[in-house]
Order: sequence, then structure tokens, then C-alpha cells
Amino acid sequence: MSLIHENMNRGHTTTGWLDSFHTFSFGGFRDPARMGYGALRVINEDRIIPGSGFGEHGHGDMDILTLVLAGKLRHQDTLGNETEIAPGEVQLMSAGSGIRHSEMNASKTAPAHFLQIWILPDSQGGAPDYQQASLPEQENARDWTLIASGTRGEAPLSLLSDTKLSIAYPLAGSSLAVPSGKGRRTFVQIVEGVATIGGERLTAGDGLQTSEDTLPPLIWVTDGQALLFDME
Repeated sequence: MSLIHENMNRGHTTTGWLDSFHTFSFGGFRDPARMGYGALRVINEDRIIPGSGFGEHGHGDMDILTLVLAGKLRHQDTLGNETEIAPGEVQLMSAGSGIRHSEMNASKTAPAHFLQIWILPDSQGGAPDYQQASLPEQENARDWTLIASGTRGEAPLSLLSDTKLSIAYPLAGSSLAVPSGKGRRTFVQIVEGVATIGGERLTAGDGLQTSEDTLPPLIWVTDGQALLFDME
């Protein structure tokens, strides 16, 4: 079975400093058809005005990935990490038994645009952890390139679930296979660009949720960027 999560049907939270779209139910947004998929619990597309952001708050028992699309974020946490995350970088914070952190726009003049992704770990508790890595160069990742995995050492970032996360930057006119396997769950998030799959049109912000063993390829109408989640 396959389901397209259309960008226009995402939840939307807006405050004086935050503009956020929610692929899955989050905060005040509740949709029975959007309660997460497999270990994937949250995909939020956030924009934060200059000089503002998420003040210190806590998390537990969650892998939280942050992928910056434009601008910069300043991260601080109770493990003592103080870092900036820029486009071309990805952060993974494993909350474990508990961690507090803040994420602020590092600029006083430019907005920050980023994705926040929450993935449930296979077990609860454990020591919190922080990782940060560079994304592959776009010209070297026209096909799916692994950036995070539950198999330690297989990817730059190590997840705490049987999940693999890959990124691709396909060019207009190219065909991108969607890997799938028996008994696995697949979710594709379109980050940038326009593609079609089996005659269905997908644009930035759309997500494709499927458990099909075989899928047609993504045919790219424009240059694009996409994420692929392969889950138990």
C-alpha cells in the first residue's frame, strides 16, 4: 500500500518567530492518517526569524536529526556541545535517558530554514549522544547516498533503530529508483524540486509512504533533493 502525504495538507504552526509545517501529527496538529510511519515520527519544515529560536527544552528517547537548508543554527546542550549547523551539514542528537538543548538562528539578519526529523529508537534509556557530519557533495550524490544508519560504522551518523536514511540530489530528466524490500517500510520526502512516480506528481514538501515490494522510479522534472527512509 502506498500513500502520498501532500504538502498542502501538512499541519501548520505559525508564531511571531516560527513558521513550521508538519508532515506528521505534531503539537496542535492531529491527523489519524499522519501519525508517523514505522520508526519515523516527525518531519517538520521550520523557518525561524533572525535572532530567535527554540530556547532550552528537554527530550528523551528520540533520535533527532536537523538538516539545515538555508541560514545557520546555533546548538547548545547539557552535554556541553556548542556548535553551528550550516547548509551541507546534518546533526543527530540521541536524547536517550534525557537531554536539554536550545536551537537558535545564528544570524541577526537572515532567516534559518531547516528540517527536523524525529526517529524512535529501538530501546529506551541509555546515555544521550551528539553527532554532526557533512553531507555528501551534490555532484557525488545524484543517486541515494547513505547519511545515517542503525548499523554502526555504515554511515557518517549512527541511529539507534533499524533505520537507514539516504539523501539524493538528482538532475532534471534523470530517473531515481526507489529501493524497497520485503517486510520493510519506505518513506520518501521531497525536499526540493518536482518529480513524478507512476504518473503521480510530487513537489517539495510531499512525502511518499509505502510498504510495496517494488515501486516505479522517480522521474525528475527539475533538479531536486530528496530523503529516503528505509525502516523495519
